[in-house]
This record gives sequence, structure tokens and C-alpha cells, in this order.
Amino acid sequence: MTTTPEPTADVIAERISRFLEERTKTSFAVDTDVFASGGVNSLFAMELVVFLEEAFDVEIAGSDLRLDNMRTVTAMTALVQRLRAEDAAGAGDAGDGAGRG
Repeated sequence: MTTTPEPTADVIAERISRFLEERTKTSFAVDTDVFASGGVNSLFAMELVVFLEEAFDVEIAGSDLRLDNMRTVTAMTALVQRLRAEDAAGAGDAGDGAGRG
């Protein structure tokens, strides 16, 4: 069985930063609150959710659908890492061998 190495926090943060910059034409520090800074609005949060789900093969649902998880690149990176770790732990239990991405 071949496994793809998990992206590092730096790789995840870079992809998120690049997405934000491409969509908003603004560069944000990883700890800048992108909503409080006026760089994006709450409607953009759903774009962020879709991007994170597709780019990192995670599902953001339930209690994870909070604006606080989307405020900074650091928060989004932590969310992605946690969800990927939970998914990997659950995949070990499922054992179907199917990769998602």
C-alpha cells in the first residue's frame, strides 16, 4: 500500500495564503483576522469552506462550521490538520483501502 505523505503545516498555510491572495488581491499575514481586517466578508466564508474541503480532501461540518475556524490562515491550517488526522484515524478503522485524493 502506497500512502501520500501528509502536507506539512507550512504547505497547507501556503496554499491557503495563495488562495486568499488570488481571490482578494490582498496578502495576509498568517495570524491576521481576514474578516476583522475587512479583507473578506462572511459570505466569503463559504468559499473558504469549499476551497479547504476540495484542496485538502476534508469535510467541514457541524461544530467545525464556525467563523472562528476561518479567521486566520493559522486557524484554517489547524482545522485542516485536525480533520485530516481524524480522517486518517477513522480510515484505519474502516479499512476499505480507498484513497480520497
